Amino acid sequence: MELSGYRIMWMAVMFDLPVMSISQRKAASKFRNFLLDMGFEMSQFSVYLRFCSSKEKVETYCRKIQQNLPEYGKVNILTFTDKQYENIISFTGKKQNPAFKNPDQLILF
Repeated sequence: MELSGYRIMWMAVMFDLPVMSISQRKAASKFRNFLLDMGFEMSQFSVYLRFCSSKEKVETYCRKIQQNLPEYGKVNILTFTDKQYENIISFTGKKQNPAFKNPDQLILF
């Protein structure tokens, strides 16, 4: 069974958390580690991505994130299909990076 690039999803969690005090830095670090434990990967500072096999998985992760939000700061969750993910244009300096690919592991299933 082939997965459709229009059904499988990506999540981007973007956050701007205060880090002026020790307790704020601790809360920001705790949130960041929570995302890593859930399988998110850092795309950029304060931007974490995760591949999800379905919209239902996205909803599950959104609920878990909502339950673990830090008290202060701003967190945005953006969801998009795998086909949309392929169209991301990325640069490092002035050099364009190769197009993104979804994880090969899902092709096996």
